Amino acid sequence: MIKAISSRFQLLTICYILLFLSLTSCASTSKWTSKVINSNIPCKITESKSPLKDFTGNYITVVYLKNLGFEKIGQNTNDEDVAWLLSQGYRVIELDYNHDKKASATSINQDIIAINNDIANKSFCGYTNCSLNKSYVLFEGYRISRDVPYFIDNPKIYNTPKEYTKGDELRMDIIYPANPKVKTPTILSFSYSNSYATYDSDKGQLTDAHKDLRMFLPYTLAGFNDSFLEGLPAHGMTWAIADHPKYCPWGSGKPVNGKNDTYKSYQTNPDATQKVKSAIRTLRKMSDELGLSGNIGVYGFSRGSTAGSLAIGDKSVPEFENAGFNIGVSDDIQAAALVPGVFDYTQIYNTTDDGDSNLESRCEWAWGSLEDNFELWDTMGASYLVESSATAPTLFFHNTDDAPYYQDQFIHFKAKLDSLKVPTSTLINYGTGHSVPQRSKDLNILYDFFKTYLSPPSLNK
Repeated sequence: MIKAISSRFQLLTICYILLFLSLTSCASTSKWTSKVINSNIPCKITESKSPLKDFTGNYITVVYLKNLGFEKIGQNTNDEDVAWLLSQGYRVIELDYNHDKKASATSINQDIIAINNDIANKSFCGYTNCSLNKSYVLFEGYRISRDVPYFIDNPKIYNTPKEYTKGDELRMDIIYPANPKVKTPTILSFSYSNSYATYDSDKGQLTDAHKDLRMFLPYTLAGFNDSFLEGLPAHGMTWAIADHPKYCPWGSGKPVNGKNDTYKSYQTNPDATQKVKSAIRTLRKMSDELGLSGNIGVYGFSRGSTAGSLAIGDKSVPEFENAGFNIGVSDDIQAAALVPGVFDYTQIYNTTDDGDSNLESRCEWAWGSLEDNFELWDTMGASYLVESSATAPTLFFHNTDDAPYYQDQFIHFKAKLDSLKVPTSTLINYGTGHSVPQRSKDLNILYDFFKTYLSPPSLNK
């Protein structure tokens, strides 16, 4: 009797899912060549009946990797999670790996790189209209909490465009396991693409053309073959990506009544640190709702490293902490991995003409001369917030043939952490120039570092 009831329940569940899919979507099939298993694998493309589109009219897309070679954390069926994604308006492209053992943790990153590059090149599975700034690679069992607000921007920090007078929300995306069997830690990255307000002079109005550009593939993941974040679920972790705290084109921005482009290629405090800390508090506040452990790490590359580094220090500065959302929630992080960035602006004149000419010429436009305003300059970088061994353990990764000033920043910042007995690690010369790790052996060093300090669940491979 019980068995018969169970069978009828399973049948009803399947019928419900099929009915739900028929009401929300239509599907087609194709094939895609996987670099990981070196063969064509089936892909099922399903369009939502109520599709989400970005500002340019392209479809917000999820590439859903299923039947991989390692354990799945989310306990829903793939049909349930795909149906949910479709109900939210995503185009879903399912890639079925048929439990091939070669589709293993970190090996799968090569396909993540290929997928992002194909989307950026408008060639993935023959589709030319996948969104370049709102497309995601999800592992089976994961869902998206998209456009989560974490701060209201102050238009008077960077003063561009002049028509931008009411602050926009800065937002983040959180990619988390649905109905997880165990709680997972989260790695947060501050985008190295800038979102910003845009004034259309022809229309005579502000537009959303450059809002929510944190995932803009040509400037981020595809631009640098960066697969670290999207590969985290294979290691028992969740990931999130937030708008960079400089809500402005990277080469622009000025103080009130200041020179144009004073803030060319750098950010300013207290604004930047206020945003970083508010993002961490917001992410931690959502941990219970999303089934996360509350342990948070930071991963930063380039301008995202400069931003993310503001999270590691243990110094309490009320002006930095008492702004934004969820004040009172802890903004501590448990670990960070930082690639070349700027951590201490007081060091920029150690060697001139070493790649940081924008800083050398313009920082004093904003803060006055270094000699006369040392204390103000000091507050602008992450080094100022490092006070004791309670600072988060940090892994530094960089290539020695990158711009020389990055090497100088790394040497001085790591030396300070070492002097305070903060645990540090290094990954050096994993590639060339201004780049991120791409080889499995190098990526595993990053993943293993975070496993040490964030305690994710172990997955059966």
